[in-house]
Amino acid sequence: MVDYSILQKKYLVGTYVNRGLTFIAGEGVHLKDATGAAYLDLMSNYGVAIFGHGHPAVVERLTDQVRTLTTLHGSFANDRRAEAARRLTVRCGGGLARVFFSNSGSEANEAALKFAVLATGRRRFVACRRGYHGKTLGALSATDGRKFREAFEPLIWDVVFVPYGDIGALEAAVDDATAGFIVEPILGEGGIIVPETGYLKLASEICRARGALLLVDEVQTGAGRTGPFLASESEGIAYDILTLGKGLAGGIPFGATLVSRDVGERIPRSSHTSTFGGNPLAAAGVLAALDLLDEPMADHVRKVGAYFMAGLEAIGSGEIAAVRGRGLMIGVEVRSRRDDILKKLQDEKILAIPAAENVVRFLPPYVIRESHIDDALAKLAGILSGLSAGSPPPCAAS
Repeated sequence: MVDYSILQKKYLVGTYVNRGLTFIAGEGVHLKDATGAAYLDLMSNYGVAIFGHGHPAVVERLTDQVRTLTTLHGSFANDRRAEAARRLTVRCGGGLARVFFSNSGSEANEAALKFAVLATGRRRFVACRRGYHGKTLGALSATDGRKFREAFEPLIWDVVFVPYGDIGALEAAVDDATAGFIVEPILGEGGIIVPETGYLKLASEICRARGALLLVDEVQTGAGRTGPFLASESEGIAYDILTLGKGLAGGIPFGATLVSRDVGERIPRSSHTSTFGGNPLAAAGVLAALDLLDEPMADHVRKVGAYFMAGLEAIGSGEIAAVRGRGLMIGVEVRSRRDDILKKLQDEKILAIPAAENVVRFLPPYVIRESHIDDALAKLAGILSGLSAGSPPPCAAS
């Protein structure tokens, strides 16, 4: 039997951690290895497989499109692309009027930064400490973190970083040279940090007062991840620029940069294009996803997410410092040995991912059920209990 782990390691550039598993199939909320062993997927490919693996509605729509037309340059009109653009702008609302399609969240943010420069004539940005917007060079300029940035500095854009959720710091940083403030409604890679209610609304007002744009990065939080279609919906803001990606094409590579009518009118022809952006196959995936992301699905995400968080809080282990999140975007801050916990979960056939320096991140598919969560909670509780029992005793007071 071919060892695909060895084969992959031999021929791929080694930029990824090797988790020591090979998966060849997926079904529902599970990934399967070559022996048929099933692993509960609580990471959904970093938030991409939002409907699980092999959802029949997605498979049917994509299969039909493969038979019809998979790729077409943006200089030609296409039925699937046009309908996906219309439905997506309507669904997002908030004054968003036009969309640029690309292939990933990083690409969506690259476009957002360029569009902000074109719309304002300014070249300076404000971003957040611990914020993450991608690793391509433009997006990397707005991504915080020495491990991501150091080897490539100086980067493209002039970016000032402020503490996340700190309105006073933001107000001091945004001035008449600022093109825009790029921000996640909830920090994802930065540790699943939820800001106080009204943060984005106040940020929008600060930007508008100074002629800057608000760039809302919903690559991880959007497409129903927190319950509503957009995590920022409740803020009631008029959007300038919004970015989406991850699972909004049913698992096909996808990115979208939505802009207001005013911003859209300031973006000249040929200033930014993408050969594969908005291809008919990805557009068909978007249409399938929008059909599935209805109110019953949103209600399920809210309820099962609340159930998951309550179960995590009830574990009560001294290893857990905090449980944070919204919907099915959940982070468990642990006091130590985060990677040990991830490995032990994997040994129990539970897949989760890291965030920040000490957070176990759960991004399950939206089709997950309480029974799946009960299984994960029981195994996590056992792991944490074992870690606590194996901890060295505290030092005696002198």
